[in-house]
Order: sequence, then C-alpha cells, then structure tokens
Amino acid sequence: MIFWIKIGQIAVAVLLMLSILMQNRGSGLGGVFGGSGGVYLTKRGLEKKLFVATIVLAVIFILLSLFVFLI
Repeated sequence: MIFWIKIGQIAVAVLLMLSILMQNRGSGLGGVFGGSGGVYLTKRGLEKKLFVATIVLAVIFILLSLFVFLI
C-alpha cells in the first residue's frame, strides 16, 4: 500500500511542477530589472482554473506526504 501512495505522490509532484511552470505571465527578463509594463488585477478563464488546480495539487501533495510520514 505504501508503494502505491508513493507512486501517487510522485505523480502529484510532477503535475504540481507542470502547473506551476505553466503559470507564465509573459514578463520575461524585463521584469527582473523593473521593466514590467502590464498590470494584472484579476485571473480569468483558464488562468484562474490553473491557479486553483495548483492549490488543490499542493494540498493533495502535503496530505500524501503527511500520510506517508505518519505510517
């Protein structure tokens, strides 16, 4: 049973990394030096769904990690 939980944890970790990497604002290298010209106030559509999915995946990952730790 622990084996399958660890496999699930790895799968959730990969999905979490992908969802974080897909959240690109398009600021590029110019944002590092303070040259960001856009103002983003609200998340809409797919961006909002991706944001919520990232939060859900993070919570699932934490719960799986705690479950493996406690067993």
